[in-house]
Amino acid sequence: MTLTVLVPSSLVREAEDKREATRKLGYVARAATVFRADRLAVFPDREGERRWGGEFVETVLRYAATPPHLRKDLWGRRDELEYVGVLPPLRVPSMTGSESDGSGSLTQGIVTEVGPDGRVRVNCELQHPVSLLVPPSMEVEEGTRVAIRISSREPVRARIVDEPVPGFDVSRTDLEEALGRADAGVAIATSRHGEALTTSWLPQLASRIEREGATVAFGSPGRGLPAILGVDVEDAVEPVDGPGFDLWLNTIPRQGSEVVRTEEAMFASLSPLTLTE
Repeated sequence: MTLTVLVPSSLVREAEDKREATRKLGYVARAATVFRADRLAVFPDREGERRWGGEFVETVLRYAATPPHLRKDLWGRRDELEYVGVLPPLRVPSMTGSESDGSGSLTQGIVTEVGPDGRVRVNCELQHPVSLLVPPSMEVEEGTRVAIRISSREPVRARIVDEPVPGFDVSRTDLEEALGRADAGVAIATSRHGEALTTSWLPQLASRIEREGATVAFGSPGRGLPAILGVDVEDAVEPVDGPGFDLWLNTIPRQGSEVVRTEEAMFASLSPLTLTE
């Protein structure tokens, strides 16, 4: 299954300072890691943004998703990254295994430049960036994480392989584009005004998600998805307008706080939705 998580550009609208905003994004990245999200996409909510908007949110999340050994060379010093020291470690499993046939060790790299003739420049654990061919079965862009098989370091012999890479990709995209992907799976909007998730309904829904994958969208503090999309609360279960969600779901039907933070909603929602038989 493919799991995509959608969060708004107004995600840190309630943060009092950049340090708090960065810490909040760290917990969002943790939730995406814990539940094995493949993609974490930031969709625009410019009306809800305050001091820190989509560019800040995307940059910090991209940094968090970058393997630690690549961060210094890829990011350097940027104003958005002033407080990345408060980010919790994601502890994504490393890719250091070697094939029994001696074909080399497997590591992770980041595409930093897309060139002509199917070649890209990649930063990985090698001393310098390398130019590699992209397998015909793959489509990559700047920022894409790729698996690299290194068979020799001196001289350098390495190749990109079409294999799963631990962790998640970060991007900025419109909701319509994210929901229209061929691998979007079950499109779920989370909201306290949605249909309550029950124990009787969960097995059927979780089984469907395991087969088809899912795209799960979240709102921001004080500004849920109905407000972001301009959907009437009365129509939240089966809205007549807005992007094509398959269902609006309330995963915390006995909510005891007036406001559930986005990172809290992610843990509460992704936990039951990713259950397997």
